[in-house]
Amino acid sequence: MFYSKYRGEYPDLHAHLIIQAIRQASQIAKSFIERRRKGFVNKPYPEVRNVSIRFTEFTWSYDQFIKSIAPVRLELSLLGVRRVVWLRLHKRFWQYWWRVLSGEAELASTLMIKRRANKWYAIFIFKLKPREEEPKSIVAFDINENTVAVGRVDIVATIDKIASWNRQYLTPELYTIRTDFGRLARRYEAIRNTIIERLKPHFTLPSGKFSNVTDQGSLGSV
Repeated sequence: MFYSKYRGEYPDLHAHLIIQAIRQASQIAKSFIERRRKGFVNKPYPEVRNVSIRFTEFTWSYDQFIKSIAPVRLELSLLGVRRVVWLRLHKRFWQYWWRVLSGEAELASTLMIKRRANKWYAIFIFKLKPREEEPKSIVAFDINENTVAVGRVDIVATIDKIASWNRQYLTPELYTIRTDFGRLARRYEAIRNTIIERLKPHFTLPSGKFSNVTDQGSLGSV
């Protein structure tokens, strides 16, 4: 109903922008009604302080933007016309943009525009490419009841030293971490059994047996 109404009022506006506006307005209204019911607000109507708009690659100049070496402006499709917006970019943007130019990252096609305290911000999303490196070390774990043993072997150094027939470099670095998980589990079991014994008299069945108080879905005896 709302979509048809506002689609008719703004025929030149992209459909996804109208849908976003309706969803945000609905969320704000529901939150306001809930907060007013609980007595958190006394105003007769909600106030919108922050606005966020998501633009897809077809509603802003994505193709032109990614082809520029130093992008300082963009174009947005609003009400059927392209509006030019000049940017004052943060230094962190240039750090990531250099990665885009060097092939280490990609700029996502989705652009977020937010308004906070009467200021508009453009939020760009960068996708960093994972670096592929050759493995340099091997780490092995041995998890026991109360300890965790960790072994580390440097692949490059080991191969080089083995070629020189120096066998001492075959011994890996070993570390032992004490966890006491076994002792903790036994203590938990003892406390659990004590609590069960205290609760048994309250769960006596007509047969004289006791209901399994640890299993709420059954009446098994212990």
